[in-house]
Amino acid sequence: MNRSGTSRVHFWIAALWAVGSGFSFGVELISFQGDLSQGSLVLGLVEPRYKVNYKGEPLKLAPSGQFLLGLGRDSASVMEVSLEGPDGETTVHSFEITKRRYNVQAIEGVPQRTVSPSQADLTRIKRDSLMVRNGRQLRLEKAYFLGGFEAPIEGPITGVYGSQRVYNGVPKSPHYGVDYAAPTGSVVSAPAGGIITMAEIDLFYSGGTLIMDHGHGLTSSFLHLSAILVQVGDLVQRGDPIAQVGATGRATGPHLDWRMNWHQVRIDPQLVLKALPLK
Repeated sequence: MNRSGTSRVHFWIAALWAVGSGFSFGVELISFQGDLSQGSLVLGLVEPRYKVNYKGEPLKLAPSGQFLLGLGRDSASVMEVSLEGPDGETTVHSFEITKRRYNVQAIEGVPQRTVSPSQADLTRIKRDSLMVRNGRQLRLEKAYFLGGFEAPIEGPITGVYGSQRVYNGVPKSPHYGVDYAAPTGSVVSAPAGGIITMAEIDLFYSGGTLIMDHGHGLTSSFLHLSAILVQVGDLVQRGDPIAQVGATGRATGPHLDWRMNWHQVRIDPQLVLKALPLK
């Protein structure tokens, strides 16, 4: 059974176990909140007695039966989720994923060193990447994300998720965040509750960089910061000041680059705001 996704729409699926399967009758209920589209995060809901698997991996369930699932920038057109009941019976459910079109952005004036790094810089970049990966490994059990999200700062949006960037005429990898233009020193607030897992003031590409874990593999990253106001291990609540806007790393001017991951899947923060609105 297939359904297409739209913003903050619940999909209710009643699945009847097949006659002759050994069960007299059963009704299975699953719902998704959020866009079923490339780059999205969705909030799922099942009865807590079920197990949910995606791509062969079990998904963490909150006591209420809620779970997260993230779709990459170039996700396949069909998402399959399997549910296992308390009796071991497994059913597979397929959902259509909306394909997105992405823009190409030409950006001039970035430091040429960050466009064509030297061998020494490449070594540093590799070290930075390891630090970032480690910063996303905490995997908090508590579902801080259920309290909802708000934008970490107000300002014009100057860059969006998924767009490919051409720096100084050189095509680079897609942009995986949303950029908010703001003066240097502007306060960045926590978009949701969570724990700080990385706080580094000088990474090669991202400059001042902060990572926080919202639980169940969902993390936020804040890039190009001029100052960091928290430390690794701090528990912060939505709205707490955590950093200040800057133009560090590969940046042409002061702005906040907010990125989000579901485990290793890079997702669109603007769609997270739709899937997990404020309570």
